Amino acid sequence: MALVDGTVGAELTKARDSRGDSPFLMYGDDVYSYADIEERSARAANGLRDLGVAKGDHVALILPNSPEFLWAWFGAARVGAPAVPVNTALKGDGLVHIVDHSDSETLIVHADLLDRVDPVRDKLPKLKRVVVIGGEAGDDVAWDGLMKASPESADDESIGATDLMLVMYTSGTTGLPKGVVIPQAQIVGVPFLAAMAGLNSDDIFYTCLPLFHANAALISIWGAFGLGTKVALSPRFSASRFWDEIRRYGATEFNALGAMMPILYKQPPKPDDADNPCRLVVSAACPKEIWEDFERRFGVEIVEFYGTVEGGLTMAGSDAPPGSIGKPLVINEMRVVRDDDTDCDPMEVGEIISRPAGGPPTVQYYKNPEATAEKVAGGWMRSGDLAYIDEDGFYWFVDRKKDSMRRRGENISSFEVEKALNEHPDVLESAVYAVPSDLGEDEVMAALVLQPGSAFDPISIMEHANATMAYFMVPRYLRVVTELDKTGTHRVQKAGLRAEAITPDTWDREAAGYEVTR
Repeated sequence: MALVDGTVGAELTKARDSRGDSPFLMYGDDVYSYADIEERSARAANGLRDLGVAKGDHVALILPNSPEFLWAWFGAARVGAPAVPVNTALKGDGLVHIVDHSDSETLIVHADLLDRVDPVRDKLPKLKRVVVIGGEAGDDVAWDGLMKASPESADDESIGATDLMLVMYTSGTTGLPKGVVIPQAQIVGVPFLAAMAGLNSDDIFYTCLPLFHANAALISIWGAFGLGTKVALSPRFSASRFWDEIRRYGATEFNALGAMMPILYKQPPKPDDADNPCRLVVSAACPKEIWEDFERRFGVEIVEFYGTVEGGLTMAGSDAPPGSIGKPLVINEMRVVRDDDTDCDPMEVGEIISRPAGGPPTVQYYKNPEATAEKVAGGWMRSGDLAYIDEDGFYWFVDRKKDSMRRRGENISSFEVEKALNEHPDVLESAVYAVPSDLGEDEVMAALVLQPGSAFDPISIMEHANATMAYFMVPRYLRVVTELDKTGTHRVQKAGLRAEAITPDTWDREAAGYEVTR
């Protein structure tokens, strides 16, 4: 994302002066105007200053989706203190790593999540103060008291467009999480993406994705803010309540990641499915098999985006074939390359690499020059994603490099196997991964979450797999689990499944005598 000349504080003040009482944020029954956003973030900024927080200090946030998350985040930005959003599911060493590695001296936490923090305080020597939202603060700082600070003169005038605003940690699926540094102006420039998707000031955004991740924080919140419209914030994703919330808020757009689209599609059809105000879904990884039927059933248009918080963006609009991730946006250059960085031929699978249009990669990981150098080796950002480009120039995602498998000389995409398995009527969602083979290379294993009320019928699943995928892709092992461990953006984390490997409850088609036909 290219930088523009602006800061968060300046944008908040401009919005207060131009939009004033116009509604911006809807949460439950509460509605907050643009003026409310500016006033509350100003109080948070001055309250943090009163505690001793200064420009350049880091402020960790362990907060659920809530208006207070925004007051704290924007308030810290107006001080010039970069916010460090922390996944609310983290505990123990995972939590310690992010808070300590980020050099956070202040931590703002909801009272319901203090049980994450209290057991590890002695492992956080840099931490000077804890601010508690809701409940009793005890010896810590009470948020309600902090928010009694003055709403005047909130901004540090020395803050510039290139000053750090966020340190947003990756999910850590390929090692310890790394902190992506994000300057103030990169946030201010985000509404461009919303406009590229076809959104405008008449739209009403909706997000149930976590604010500690870039999609909700940047695309939904700042996208709506930059377009001067409203955004509805939900505490979490609920498939059973999803469309009722869309109707409640009059939302015309929502973002979908990971398993959200298949899970929504697998809900029992209702006569009024299309009776909703939503017109546009900004999706990532919507399976092509459900794409067009999802649009018809719910009366929406799907626009597919691909990208990461580090950069590298494509969009698939109405001219793109369903299932494609589209073509690169004009703000960046992209290629698909072999291991030696030569360009792949059409339909040949390689790694996606990218860089900003007309310039070198700007990715930087906090206090990790080695990871930064590896990420931008050769002057291009390495995505770690496998894809191919078709004859018409459209990009097609294949798999994460680390998730691809090789079985008896054949390369296998876990992404493709999962899509096929998820089409079985008894399967709600799946995770496919490699386990060691006695013959060398990999065997294919799938962990399945079944639809409520469905019984495990491995032969039925095998028959479906045998009919819908190449013989070498059909999983040898099946295992039923109650849920899949996921990131906050509904992407499955497979490290635990790989570590558990073949468990006593695993079904083995070879031991069962099931033969795959070629």
